[in-house]
Amino acid sequence: MTLQAIHWALIGIWGLLTAASLIVYILSKRSEKNLSELVQRTQSWWVMVALFTVAFLVSNTISIIVFALISFLALKEYFSMIPTRRADRRVLFWAYLSIPVQYFWVYDSYYGMFAVFIPVYMFLFLPFASLLSQQTEGFLKSVGTLNWGLMLCVFSISHAAFLLILPPTEGNSAGGAGLLLFLVFLTQFNDVAQYTWGKLFGRRKIIPGVSPNKTWEGFLGGVGTTFVLAIITAPLVTPFSLAHAAAAGLLIPVAGFIGDVTVSALKRDLGVKDTGSLIPGHGGILDRIDSLTFTAPLFFHFTRYFYY
Repeated sequence: MTLQAIHWALIGIWGLLTAASLIVYILSKRSEKNLSELVQRTQSWWVMVALFTVAFLVSNTISIIVFALISFLALKEYFSMIPTRRADRRVLFWAYLSIPVQYFWVYDSYYGMFAVFIPVYMFLFLPFASLLSQQTEGFLKSVGTLNWGLMLCVFSISHAAFLLILPPTEGNSAGGAGLLLFLVFLTQFNDVAQYTWGKLFGRRKIIPGVSPNKTWEGFLGGVGTTFVLAIITAPLVTPFSLAHAAAAGLLIPVAGFIGDVTVSALKRDLGVKDTGSLIPGHGGILDRIDSLTFTAPLFFHFTRYFYY
C-alpha cells in the first residue's frame, strides 16, 4: 500500500458519501417513515468528513492535535453531565491538563508512557488531588467517575491517534495512516449502517432497557455490511491478511455497538438524550465517538500484536 492508495481511499469515501446522500434523499421523498433525522445526519457527515480529510492530508501533527481537541470536547461534555463536587474543581483542572500530556506521548512515539500515563499515574494522582480538599463525602463516587471519564474520552481515543505514528511495514508502506483511515471509516460507517438498517427494517429490540431504538436487524445488518467492506478495503489500506481483515471486520462493528450502548446506558442513568448539541442530527462529540472509544484501543492492540 502506498500513500497514493490512501488518497484514492479518501476519494472513495467522498464518492460513498455522495451516493449515500442521494439514496437518503430519494428515500426521504418516497418513504412514509420520518427520515428527517437521517437526512440531518447525512448533512453533518459532509462537514465531519471534510474536516477529517483536511487534518489527515496536512500533517500527522495536525491530526494528533485534532484528536486531542476531540478528547477535550468529549471530556468537557462528560464532566458537564455527571454530578461533581465543588471540591473537585481543582481535580477537573488536572484531568484536563492530562490531555496535552497524553497526546505529547503520542507525538513523541513514546509508547511506554502512552500506555501507563492515564491508567497508572493519573489513576493514582487524581484521588490524591481530591483528598487534599479534605472532603470525604462522595469521595469514592467522585474519583471513580473522574477516572472513568479520562479512560473513556482521553485514553481510549488517543489509541486512534497513536495509529498514525506507527512505522511502515513490509505490506504497508504508508504506515499507520492507512490503519487509522481503516479504523475511523469502518467505525463510523458501521454506525451509519446500523442506524440505517434499523431505521428501515428494525422490528425486534436488542437491548430495549438501555437503547430502545437498537434492533437486531440494525445490529446484524451493520455487522454484515461492515464485515464485507472490511474484506474489500483491507488490501487497499492495511497489511492485513484475509483472516485478519475478516477478524477486524467483526471486531470493529461488534465493539462499536458495545461502545454505543455503553454511552447510552450512561445517558439513560443521567437522564439526558444527547451528550451535547454540537453536531446536528448526532448530538455532541461524545455521541459521535462513543463507538470509537471501544474500537480504537481494541483495534490498536489487535494490529500491534500481529504486525508491530
